[in-house]
Amino acid sequence: MGIVLGIDVGGSTTKIIGLENEKMKLPVSVKASDPVASLFGAFGKFMYENQVGLDEIEHIMITGVGSSGVSQKLYGLPTSRADEFIADGLGGKYFTGLDRQIVVSMGTGTSLVQVDENGIRHIGGIGVGGGTIVGLSSLMLGTHNMAEIIAMAEQGDITRIDLQIKDISHEELTDLPMEATASNFGKVRGTVSHEDIAVGIVNMVLQCIGKAAVLSSLNSGIRDFVLIGNLAKLPQSVQVTKDFEKMFHVRFHIPEYAEYSTALGAALVYLNDMEYVSL
Repeated sequence: MGIVLGIDVGGSTTKIIGLENEKMKLPVSVKASDPVASLFGAFGKFMYENQVGLDEIEHIMITGVGSSGVSQKLYGLPTSRADEFIADGLGGKYFTGLDRQIVVSMGTGTSLVQVDENGIRHIGGIGVGGGTIVGLSSLMLGTHNMAEIIAMAEQGDITRIDLQIKDISHEELTDLPMEATASNFGKVRGTVSHEDIAVGIVNMVLQCIGKAAVLSSLNSGIRDFVLIGNLAKLPQSVQVTKDFEKMFHVRFHIPEYAEYSTALGAALVYLNDMEYVSL
């Protein structure tokens, strides 16, 4: 069996990963001005860095919002399109080995995919994600550079931004630690630093995503959540998920290659002989 490529084509960033005998090749990602440019840039970079020839590729599976602009085979190789939500679920399952979980895809917005004995299905989402961080930072901080925003956030003090339980109560509330957020940005009454604003924005977005995930699991019995996408790798994600694990008695998992999970899942659609659309 040859190499199966999974490619997640976003609006401007393409992520690609390969599977050969169910073992991963070195994943790569490329940003460009449009989806097609990033797609071919990522493809070439992957082939070069993994020293792979076209004759070694068995099948190419594409997915993601940018894949709708791809209507023909890539380099004449067998190319197909996979459902993005199915790819999310398969990627999360591959990385954790869990049969019951909710995969939280943290992109420009956030989608929620439930994986259980009944299969894989999209159960909803929220319009809060990386796009929210970039948009609010552009308005409030004068920058839309994510690396710059995260660097500022690491120097910020969340206690100057968020109103916490300890600010309004002298006693602990049931299952709520004193440091739990009572109101995002609820403490701001005057001028604060850009660093504090940055950490407030990032924290608010991550908390909204985490709480949406926990609420989506009500009545399902699922207590495991797998975070995938670029936001999953933010330094602040680790602390927010640890806090939520204590509060809600759940488990959050952040795979090593979380940002490539959807691309991996696309390859698994082919390998698992699931439904896809040939180009």
